[in-house]
Amino acid sequence: MARYTATIDWTLKDGEDFLKGRYSRGHTVGFDGGIEIPASASAHVVGKWAVNEAVDPEEMFVAALSNCHMLTFLHKARLAGFTVGAYHDEPFGVMEEIAPGRMAVTRVTLRPKVSYEGAAPDTAQRQDLHHAAHEECFIANSVKTEVVVEDQG
Repeated sequence: MARYTATIDWTLKDGEDFLKGRYSRGHTVGFDGGIEIPASASAHVVGKWAVNEAVDPEEMFVAALSNCHMLTFLHKARLAGFTVGAYHDEPFGVMEEIAPGRMAVTRVTLRPKVSYEGAAPDTAQRQDLHHAAHEECFIANSVKTEVVVEDQG
């Protein structure tokens, strides 16, 4: 069994009124490799109390799904004998109300564009590789959000 960790740190700043909800949602997210990134709630959720220059949990969720799919796809392509030269994705997620007062990211669409060195898979082979990658992606297997892959070639 593997264990994954992160460190989340937030501090109330002078002059903020916590009980009235008037405080920055800006914080940091640190990882075991030593990298620390600025994070915040989404402006769609908390308006002006968000830090627009920071990553929000919904963005991290979409990125994690795309990242996992890519890494699994690269592995599957290698095993199938294809050399991937570049992989680019511009995924997006949709958040909507799932019940009164309850929101969820209900759909994530991955849109990978992959280029190959040498022989490239045909459309059916690419679809098979993406399907196999999706089936093995640890993050996709961990969530109930629908994850869609739109192969961009």
